[in-house]
Amino acid sequence: MPAMRSMWKGSVSFGLVTIPIQLYAATENKNVSLRQVHESDGGRIQYKRFCSVEGVEVPYSEIVKGYETDDGEMVVLTDADLQGLPLSSSNTIDVLEFVPLESIDPLHYDRHYYLEPQKAAVKPYVLLRDALHKSGQVAIAKVALRQRETLALVRVHADVLVMTTMLWPDEVRKPDFAFLREETPQVRSQELSMAGSLIDSMSEPLFDPGKYTDQYREALEAVIEEKIRGGKGTVKPPTRAAKSDVVDLMAALEASVSEAKKTRKPAARKTPAKRSSSSSSSSRRPRAS
Repeated sequence: MPAMRSMWKGSVSFGLVTIPIQLYAATENKNVSLRQVHESDGGRIQYKRFCSVEGVEVPYSEIVKGYETDDGEMVVLTDADLQGLPLSSSNTIDVLEFVPLESIDPLHYDRHYYLEPQKAAVKPYVLLRDALHKSGQVAIAKVALRQRETLALVRVHADVLVMTTMLWPDEVRKPDFAFLREETPQVRSQELSMAGSLIDSMSEPLFDPGKYTDQYREALEAVIEEKIRGGKGTVKPPTRAAKSDVVDLMAALEASVSEAKKTRKPAARKTPAKRSSSSSSSSRRPRAS
């Protein structure tokens, strides 16, 4: 596995304490990268930067950003215009307050980053990490990445500080669906009880991401390997039983419970052991967004 590369250097501002850090992407995209090519000879398709007004190709040095208004007018923004904008948290993760993790809806989460202390800042880094873990809370901060200021939370995971950028409140869309404004259909107590039984039959004590794989990616990689070896590259997708339209909700729930009991292991579930304060930091993680 290639070593992680730092993508940003700055500091965590915690009261009067400044902790120099380096930022690393905590996740990576494992999708198979496919190129657009010419079918007859495999030549890569290229796109040129083309000006729609002058009808000519434009060099990258002459390209700036623009904002299109509702009536189609284009407002040209130069680098000088953007440099004058206030980014008070530039190169600084500025801690604003501390809140319980449970008070933040995962819908606000954006991207995750590891924070590594620079050599001279290990002690204050560990101090913040341990104090944050002991408090049971997460830090809310502001930070500017790629010329954009964003909210973020800082928490402890696997003895490392992790920063998760968050969406601004007006970037989270509110659900506005017709059924929410209509009369709510009545759910029978038997149906609710059976749905609870289905949840119980499919429950596990802990989430184990290792037992899930990306079957589409694996199949695509198999096709590519077959092509490389000179084969025809045909891989049959797994067959699945067709699902009929659900007419009786209760019958569907009962069938689901029965099927879940057949397919899941009957072994007794183990209760997770209590973790020590030094190792339990990994349990405080945001729920998947």
